[in-house]
Amino acid sequence: MTTNIATPTDEKPVRRQRRLAWTIGVFVTLAAAAAILAAIWDWNWFRGPVASFASGRMHRQVTIAGDLRVHLWSWQPSATVDGVHVANPAWVQSGAQSGKVAGPNLAEIDRIAVQIRLLPLFGGHLDLRLLEFDRPRVALYRDGQGRATWDFSDGAEPDKPLRMPPIRKFVIDGGQVNYRDERRKLTFKGQIDAKENLGAANRGFQMTGEGALNAQPFHLLVTGGPLLNIDRDKPYPFDADIRAGQTYVTAKGAVPKPFDMASFYMDVTGRGPDLADLYGLTGVPLPNTPPYNLHARLSRDVHLWKLQDIGGKVGSSDLAGVISVRTGEKRPFVQADLRSKSLDFPDLGALFGGTRRPGAVASPQQKAAAQTLRAQQRIFPDATLAVDKIRALDADVSYKADSIRDAPINLRSGSVQVKLEDGVLRANPLEFDLPQGTVSGFVNLDARKAVPVTDLDLRLANARLQTFIPAHAQGGDPISGSVVGRVKLHGAGASIHRALAASNGEMEIVAPSGEVRRAFAELAGVDLVKGLGLLWAKNQDSTPLRCGFAHFNAKDGVLTSDALVVDTGPVLVNGSGTINLGSEQLDLTVKGHPKKFQLVRLNVPVTISGPLLGPKVTVHKSGALAQGGAAIALGALLSPAAILLPFVDAGLAKDANCASLLSEGKSEGAPVKSQAIAQQQVAQAQKAAKPVR
Repeated sequence: MTTNIATPTDEKPVRRQRRLAWTIGVFVTLAAAAAILAAIWDWNWFRGPVASFASGRMHRQVTIAGDLRVHLWSWQPSATVDGVHVANPAWVQSGAQSGKVAGPNLAEIDRIAVQIRLLPLFGGHLDLRLLEFDRPRVALYRDGQGRATWDFSDGAEPDKPLRMPPIRKFVIDGGQVNYRDERRKLTFKGQIDAKENLGAANRGFQMTGEGALNAQPFHLLVTGGPLLNIDRDKPYPFDADIRAGQTYVTAKGAVPKPFDMASFYMDVTGRGPDLADLYGLTGVPLPNTPPYNLHARLSRDVHLWKLQDIGGKVGSSDLAGVISVRTGEKRPFVQADLRSKSLDFPDLGALFGGTRRPGAVASPQQKAAAQTLRAQQRIFPDATLAVDKIRALDADVSYKADSIRDAPINLRSGSVQVKLEDGVLRANPLEFDLPQGTVSGFVNLDARKAVPVTDLDLRLANARLQTFIPAHAQGGDPISGSVVGRVKLHGAGASIHRALAASNGEMEIVAPSGEVRRAFAELAGVDLVKGLGLLWAKNQDSTPLRCGFAHFNAKDGVLTSDALVVDTGPVLVNGSGTINLGSEQLDLTVKGHPKKFQLVRLNVPVTISGPLLGPKVTVHKSGALAQGGAAIALGALLSPAAILLPFVDAGLAKDANCASLLSEGKSEGAPVKSQAIAQQQVAQAQKAAKPVR
């Protein structure tokens, strides 16, 4: 008889088979139990934990009033939840009671459906196959402090862009949006739909609605491509059409990575009466301008927004360049490099609410303001500066105009660098080129206090007198020569007019040398016989301008002359008076002293008074017909600027001490090339003149 004995080697496979069978059995049993449990489990038990988790992530109360259903056993598990309510943050609850927002909830959604791919989830990637919202009602609100109900970071990252994972199919059915922004003065009520097909255009996304922006009607239409079979590597296209009053903005762009709004680009065009009106749409305080028509390429890269390839017109001036805005910090930072080939100088007036010439490109409001200023014969506008907008951002902006037209004086070109930091705006350097010479300096505006404070320091260097005095109809320049000057003012006020009306400082003008047409010089001495004879004969002979000097001290907006001298060959003129920047009135008195005997002469002083825009020349009452004729002749032949050369009384005057005056001017900071050169020019002019006997 044979006996079979099992060896230890034969027992090992048997044990392994038994363990494997047992393990499979347990797994199958557990899987079957889980499947049975999942089939009969009431998933509503998880509503509380899910709502609590969402509340913690969103920093506000989230509740689920309806059913929670889960289909777990699939490679593409899905879930639906009904009756989702997302409350507003605590700070807005009082606003809900006052009617500023639609209700206590940020969002109320009848139903949310979601489906994901399981395998990518194991790799740390969320791939949404379906995201569907049924009748979502959203009430968005931002208060005057800039707090927004849709900021889910609890104030930690208020400007964080919306980033959603890739969604294969995105559906919004019957969505409603109620938006109110106290800071931007914008309200909007609209509808949102994202379906497979919205008519023949096969649009996949559409948001449209009406509202108000700055009390003007507001209309918005945004459309996008179909939201089916979205490719995460293919840009998602969209169009936008915005109308707010007379402002029109259209855009055509794309999102490079669909549902990631941290990055997008668009070609945008805009036209309207004033760029400042775009604050409600952009959140960036822009300066007041005349009507504009511009186009650019707008792009966003997280916190960096760029406007590139800017082109078009602002008023009657062309504009080109690039602007960038960086957000995410305490204040937005604006950086710009802008240029105009041809600047229409009156367009700058809109920056300060100033005057514009009749017939210029302007909005109805700007035309009305200009008409008021002209009727009042005023130059300086009284429009209140928007200091809150100045405090709201930092900036570094450069601008250059290759040519300038229609300026009050013959400006050829100009440039400025403007820096704004923590409520302090500084335009430095500020430069304008004349045919000969420059106007340069800086303007500083401190808007940190309740009443803004302005400092102005401008210098006139290496310029020519004939630039500021138009040529006479009889031909030739009535006066020529070099001129320099400086004005320094410091004033507090919420507008240009109020700041100047309260300003202190000084103003100085120095003419080291030059020439005056002899006919005008004789008329300045009111030698009618000789002066009018030379003028009618079109005599172009000239006489030296030995020197000219004027100095004004400013106190509480009134410039008071403490030195005003013009010395020509035949006549020495001095004067005194005031320039009131508050009332914008002149009150100057000048008196000429002939250096030799005149048969017919004027013995009384002459006043130059009235509005800065249109002063009048008045000869003091006298019975002499010749004197009246002289006043008429001078008033007709000389411009207001040139009238600082006239008038005489009896007596023989000596040459002014020009070297002393120029030394005083140099010490005051007027940018004379060199004191020695200036004195040499004066000495040469005095030597060339005939001595008085």
